[in-house]
Amino acid sequence: MTAPEPTPAAAPARGGTRPVLVVVGAGPGVSGSVARRFADEGYDVGLLGTDQRVLDDLTTDLERRGATVRSATVDVTDTGAATSAVRGMGEAWGHVDVLHFNPSAYREKDPLELSVPELLEDVALGVGALLTAVQAARPFLAAGSRISVTGSMAADRPWHGAASLGVQKAGVRNLVRSLDATLAPDGIRAVSVTVRGTLAREGDFTPDRVADAIWGAVTTAEEEWASEVPYSGQARG
Repeated sequence: MTAPEPTPAAAPARGGTRPVLVVVGAGPGVSGSVARRFADEGYDVGLLGTDQRVLDDLTTDLERRGATVRSATVDVTDTGAATSAVRGMGEAWGHVDVLHFNPSAYREKDPLELSVPELLEDVALGVGALLTAVQAARPFLAAGSRISVTGSMAADRPWHGAASLGVQKAGVRNLVRSLDATLAPDGIRAVSVTVRGTLAREGDFTPDRVADAIWGAVTTAEEEWASEVPYSGQARG
């Protein structure tokens, strides 16, 4: 199956090749839907995840959609391993047009149960790993490249029963704003898509609908760019 060419708003391919999406924290949920959406728009896809079986299944799906796929099984909190994996994909393709970051840790502990080491461990995944991925990808990002993050309403309305999740989502949104300000002079932009709802199998908050919102945010025109885009449902296309 031949995937459609990217729309004019998509990040431009370089050197006449197809554009490349690298997904950090690839799995069966939103990140998988993001990978499929971009593959359908003509992107080749790199996948970093922890479950080889999930990566294999997603690779098969993406290849059927016309994408060339590379994958790496890696703990993204392992700075050395994650850096090597991202750089390897950048070197293989020569460029990264969109870097999408998805992981976070869900630990059901309130602030009186949560230990400092547990909090730091969760933040290392949900915030720190983005820093690792961007720094590794930077040599392969150019004007027009984009960084996207799956955000959450937990950044503004944290549930005390999983206290570290709100800290992660607020922290990663803050980091995205700093990344956007730092990289904007080079024509590289970053965005956090804040999902203001609970993921579900039907309705406005399916992983596919969220992926649509992330696609829309990434393909926003430069003059209309915002480092945070809320998604409250009803978006398609």
